[in-house]
Amino acid sequence: MKLSEFKFDLPESLIAKYPLERGESRLMVVHRKTKQIEHKQFSDILSYFDDGDVMVINNTKVFPARLYGNKEKTGAKIEVFLLRELNREMKLWDVLVDPARKIRVGNKLYFGDSDLVAEVIDNTTSRGRTIRFLFDGNHEEFMKAVDELGETPLPREIKRKTEDADRDRYQTVFAEHIGAVAAPTAGMHFTRAMMKRMEIKGIHFAPVTLHVGLGTFRQVDVEDLTKHKTDSENYRISDDSAQIVNEALDAGKRVCAIGTTSLKAVESSVSANSRLKPVEGWTDKFIFPPYDFKIANSLLTNFHLPESILIMMTSAFGGHDLIRHAYEVAIKEKYRFFSYGDAMLIL
Repeated sequence: MKLSEFKFDLPESLIAKYPLERGESRLMVVHRKTKQIEHKQFSDILSYFDDGDVMVINNTKVFPARLYGNKEKTGAKIEVFLLRELNREMKLWDVLVDPARKIRVGNKLYFGDSDLVAEVIDNTTSRGRTIRFLFDGNHEEFMKAVDELGETPLPREIKRKTEDADRDRYQTVFAEHIGAVAAPTAGMHFTRAMMKRMEIKGIHFAPVTLHVGLGTFRQVDVEDLTKHKTDSENYRISDDSAQIVNEALDAGKRVCAIGTTSLKAVESSVSANSRLKPVEGWTDKFIFPPYDFKIANSLLTNFHLPESILIMMTSAFGGHDLIRHAYEVAIKEKYRFFSYGDAMLIL
């Protein structure tokens, strides 16, 4: 397919700047077989799942990846966005810097009044750099310093300053393993009470970990989608989670990927007999139509931006024409889009 097939006019007013209370969002339910579209509240999701069904959740935890520092000598203010850790012992990180033109190899960056100092040791892309943090403490102490100095990495498309409340809200209630620079946003709709009601109903949760990177939001700049390369993301699927999913598949139950990141994780580790394999590694899987899904047979996801890799994955799952129609309906009905927006359940 072509990039232009995922273009649509989205009024900026529909991009949610603030979240509603957890569980209070609207829910569009899209039925692939009948093409029916229902308008519900998120709490209604319980009625679509039954005893033995499985929800695959991404338990990655967002860390405050956006740091503000000053360049040595000039004192110029610099934004440093931590993308991923390259070497824990040497405290090497892959980062984006802004303004990039001011940052050269050999520059030192100072962060507030803390002991945190970084040295630029390589250029990677136009805005990308490899930096080494000069910090005497261990990894836990280093991450504590980052946590105190850093800012919640809200996507720029939300177009507002980060607030204290975002630290809790731009996170799922089941977040556990630190490593994401963007939240698995479909999971942010769940409350602990809602998950408890699901467990009582016999619905199982299969946690996987995929540390979401900025590649999730990176602009696709090729018309031929087969030529687009996505960033690699670290992911892990445990033996227990694979077993929960596979037993549900064997029993003909629903396996719902909670978010495109969970969907990407499970579709990145499929056995020869179309079952989920335990794994720990990296995935750069890019899913767009047409695609034959092997593991998930339902998907919960937010409403995505035009020409994003997430709308492409959603279209691959729901069918391009049906999802395009559903988005037209969503815009007409003023559903809230993007990270803090409403949800869509595809069955």
